[in-house]
Amino acid sequence: MEQRFLSPAVLASISGLELIAKTVVDGFVAGLHRSPDFGFSQEFAEYQMYNPGDDLRHVDWNVYARSERLYLKRFRGETNSMLTILLDASNSMQFGSHQVNKMDYARYLAASLFYLAIHGQRDAAGLITFDDEIRNYIRPSTRQGQLHRLLAGLEQAEARARTDFSKPMRYFQEFLKRRGMVLIVSDFWESPDSVVRTIEPLRYHGNEVVLFHVLDPEDVKPKLNGPQILVDLETQSQLEVTPDYSKKEYREKIEAHLADLRDRVQAAGMGYYLLMTDRPLDAALREYLSLRGGRK
Repeated sequence: MEQRFLSPAVLASISGLELIAKTVVDGFVAGLHRSPDFGFSQEFAEYQMYNPGDDLRHVDWNVYARSERLYLKRFRGETNSMLTILLDASNSMQFGSHQVNKMDYARYLAASLFYLAIHGQRDAAGLITFDDEIRNYIRPSTRQGQLHRLLAGLEQAEARARTDFSKPMRYFQEFLKRRGMVLIVSDFWESPDSVVRTIEPLRYHGNEVVLFHVLDPEDVKPKLNGPQILVDLETQSQLEVTPDYSKKEYREKIEAHLADLRDRVQAAGMGYYLLMTDRPLDAALREYLSLRGGRK
């Protein structure tokens, strides 16, 4: 079985974010290589085919962006890319109906993206964790030990309080020195209009902005055996619901919410990806590589 198809539940059995990230990225990169045929002009004569286990630092991602094939380049130029991940660490991220809750899935995602950015492309990478306050800010950097600092920041993130997108976005803009890729990881339990209005200004600086919408399967399709009282993890408000309500009205409302958010985000020129916590991380890593390739 290819590593890239490991389920989040299997990843949860691996100890340590760095090993989880390495497992995800190594399997993902190995799965990208489709053919031993070169298929390029003579100008790429200094390349050799990638084989599983080769050093990711020598992969030429520009070639991958053009061909979706992996080759190693003998000499690499300096990168000019910068990645910042804004991680929602509010209480609602604690929810989970299986082995991996939304917060853990978000950690796996962020750790894998950091590993790919630093080991794969030598990009500058940084992290902001937030709820209704900024809880941690690790400035984007390429200096030695940055991956360790970022993974430690992810480990220390604790789900608490309510979500407030306005504070981290203002804070980030104050410290924004140059344009780059901004990935926002959240369950986005807020009105789509408010989310887009708050986040859209990040694009005015020339940033590529993508929303990674992390949801548990039961956020979308709750399974109830009888009437239950649901408690909002952020507001503590309660709502009594029935199985019929969850199958009809609730699903209609959540589907409308997802469609509205997706449409508003894309209309604002930003990327949107829905990630369910029972699915592998391939789609998110592919989007990151596509963004990076498009900036060259």
